[in-house]
Amino acid sequence: MLRLTQLYKTFPNQPAPIINGLDIEVEDGESISIRGASGCGKSTLLSLVAGFDAPTSGDILIGGKALLAMKNADAFRRHHLGVVFQSYNLFDCFNVWDNIAFTSRLKGNYDSHFQASLMEKLGIGHLANQPLSQLSGGEQQRAAIARALVHKPSLILADEPTGNLDEDTSELVANTLFDVCQQLNTTLVVVTHSEDVAQKAKTPYWLHKGQLKRERA
Repeated sequence: MLRLTQLYKTFPNQPAPIINGLDIEVEDGESISIRGASGCGKSTLLSLVAGFDAPTSGDILIGGKALLAMKNADAFRRHHLGVVFQSYNLFDCFNVWDNIAFTSRLKGNYDSHFQASLMEKLGIGHLANQPLSQLSGGEQQRAAIARALVHKPSLILADEPTGNLDEDTSELVANTLFDVCQQLNTTLVVVTHSEDVAQKAKTPYWLHKGQLKRERA
């Protein structure tokens, strides 16, 4: 379960907090999507939940554990979180297979059959031995999504996971992301500009003035 309580984030020289007393509770295996205007704080919110940035105040609980109180938050993140970055954050020195396998090998639950199945579902199974230099941006994005899923985390944070994909591929990738998370009972938080992707979530939200408002279906 993910719980955010009275979460605030302010930046110098800004008149109002970008995250303003935000409260939300997301149950295990539940999916939510977050949309909002550019610059409203969507990526900032994901960064706070991932522990990459610290809130000005408030609490972040993942699986009942307070992220801000952890002595080794990096180890917790490696084992329990999967993050899909807008910039992919893949390793140029690895081929596609080793890039995707990195997190599961680090966690110690490497499963080559699960990884191969995941890559096939995402349409990149044939690229296993390819260097990153030979991949398109969309192919790299799908590799990044596979890497976030492959170690079977309890929470996935996805920042614009279909942002660089065409309409058909976006549908395939979004369906795979939601389906795999449901199969693994993984909690999913997706930031997206796409209404189609947002509506695949159990609960779609709109971020406005630092608060999450539930969108109408």
